[in-house]
Amino acid sequence: MIPVVVLAGFLGSGKTTLLNHLLRTSGGTRIGVVVNDFGRINIDAFAVSAQVDSMVSLSNGCLCCAVDGTELDDMLAKLAAADLDVIVIEASGLAEPSTLVRMVLQAPGVTYGGLIYVVDAVEFAAVPHLERDLALADLVVLNKVDRVDALPSFAVDAPVVPVSYGRIDPALLFEVRPPDLGPRQLSFDDLDDHSSHAHARYDSVTFESADPLHPKLFMDFLQARPEGLFRAKGFVQFPGGTFMLHTVGGYISFTRAGEAPTQLVLIGAGISPESLEDWLTACVADGPVTEQDMLWVLRYARD
Repeated sequence: MIPVVVLAGFLGSGKTTLLNHLLRTSGGTRIGVVVNDFGRINIDAFAVSAQVDSMVSLSNGCLCCAVDGTELDDMLAKLAAADLDVIVIEASGLAEPSTLVRMVLQAPGVTYGGLIYVVDAVEFAAVPHLERDLALADLVVLNKVDRVDALPSFAVDAPVVPVSYGRIDPALLFEVRPPDLGPRQLSFDDLDDHSSHAHARYDSVTFESADPLHPKLFMDFLQARPEGLFRAKGFVQFPGGTFMLHTVGGYISFTRAGEAPTQLVLIGAGISPESLEDWLTACVADGPVTEQDMLWVLRYARD
């Protein structure tokens, strides 16, 4: 299932700048870009401008297309059939993020990759309905922080990542394929060290267990996970079988997988690795697990 990331924000917040940064720095990752009411996408010497109902190949192997709202379902279906790693939708500055999220959740062949909301640190006070849109966000990118003396604060549950020029690490949003290795299965170590990134403002925690986890205890963890925890992904072994887990913000999805021990990567801003590891260790099943207990997991299973 190809993850679809929705990139939203008011006019002039820096969405296109952020998207261009993702295209430049995502290594060998093949990105399908859907631009709703778009202005300009630049990648290397290639420029796409004001093309409607089109799909073009970018010079780094990515695809870019422009649609209006009524064409989004069809375009997602076309991109889902392509050899892509992730799809990013750049919404119009006047689009309703909730509408796009709903369309992604209903689209076949893809999975929801989260709503990334870009806020202009300088002009945020002029954004209409900002609190309403922030309440939907899975990650808030506070852009243009180089132009303010103090960072504005928002009443928001999602992690807030301050950046300049849209320079957010792509690995925070999706799997990044190293360009020199070609297609391969990314290891769980690929996200462990981002200390060399000047814009890295988040932590990555790896958790492994050879013993199965208790489904009720693990779901309690996911439902009450700490503020700032943005993504959790990997494999979770329960007494009732192993599942592949995908979470972003409040979205949770399980897919049945082959036999494997628990291997998880958790990503967030301002999280405590030690507390997360202790909490997950406490989820190891130390007693009987019934079929009723597995229902806590199966309600989120895609199959």
